Amino acid sequence: MTDTQVREKTPVDFWFDPLCPWAWMTSRWMLEVEKVRDVEVRWHVMSLAVLNENKLDELPERYRELLGPKGWAPVRVVIAAQQKFGEEVTGKLYTALGTKIHNEDRGATREVIADALEEVGLPAELLAYADSDEYDQVLRDSHNDGIERVGQEVGTPVISVPGADGEEVAFFGPVVTPAPRGEAAARLWDGTLLVASTPGFYEIKRTRTKGPSFE
Repeated sequence: MTDTQVREKTPVDFWFDPLCPWAWMTSRWMLEVEKVRDVEVRWHVMSLAVLNENKLDELPERYRELLGPKGWAPVRVVIAAQQKFGEEVTGKLYTALGTKIHNEDRGATREVIADALEEVGLPAELLAYADSDEYDQVLRDSHNDGIERVGQEVGTPVISVPGADGEEVAFFGPVVTPAPRGEAAARLWDGTLLVASTPGFYEIKRTRTKGPSFE
């Protein structure tokens, strides 16, 4: 096969907040999908703090605490790294953060953020952006870019992909645990695109009986 015959990979835009364990599960599934389908994930940030900032009074105390300064810190550092060092660092830093926050159950502490920066070779000085609003507008713009594709009644992750007819197919989720691998990942991808691209289709849902499994 010549270079001109190599198929271009389909871009899959993925919006995440490092805090969300369900988005983390979906992101690991998408990395599996990259291995078995001709797709390439492009990583973008969104923020649960931004999503819920006008309804904090309606949330449980524990969730309000999570969406305070502690909730802003990881995503602020990711957006700062992206702005200073390019789009290609976004996914790498997300993987380092998510592994420590979720798989290692260390939480989104400043120490975890610092360790993640070191792991991917980014300067420790980026940690200062955890408390800085310098890139908050860029963060909000990225958040809005994702959420406007699916509406305000969802959370993270948001996925957007060109459909077979060239029209955008965007959706929240899927919410799944553990992350399917191999052909199971491929089947879920194919099925998700099938239902999400159906005109007038909006929702499939059932009660969660298990928490995230980071196997």
